[in-house]
Amino acid sequence: MKFHSALVAEPCVLQPGDEDIQLDFGSIVDNYLYSHQRTQGKAFQLRLAECDISLGTLVKVSFDGRQSAALPGLLAVDVGGQPAGVAIGIETPDGQAIALNKSGNSFPLNAGNTVINLQAYVRGEPQAIANRSIIYGAFTSVVTFTLTYP
Repeated sequence: MKFHSALVAEPCVLQPGDEDIQLDFGSIVDNYLYSHQRTQGKAFQLRLAECDISLGTLVKVSFDGRQSAALPGLLAVDVGGQPAGVAIGIETPDGQAIALNKSGNSFPLNAGNTVINLQAYVRGEPQAIANRSIIYGAFTSVVTFTLTYP
């Protein structure tokens, strides 16, 4: 029997329960997307605890998932196995985009607890907007976030 591991020192720990964040956009009216191209952002947080800034003062947050072909950098969604004509974007509260499958954005750490405020939105794909061909129905999608301490 052989055991293998590595012990590391990281500045923070993820708040228990934040490993699995679920965000419900509720019902989205297609006419709103046809008129505005995207929904308002829906807020969510990544909560970090026990931050020791002597070990690092920044955290880089990246999101990985299946990317939309029509809207690169946004998360693809399907309705009943068909492309829905919409995608999910992630951004900071001030509207700075966080591209999918990229190295990520840096956020400052505070001693003790740090809250990273983000938001997600649903955006209509340009051709689906132009053709008024958004597919109706429930959709889900999964994205994985990674915290890196540079």
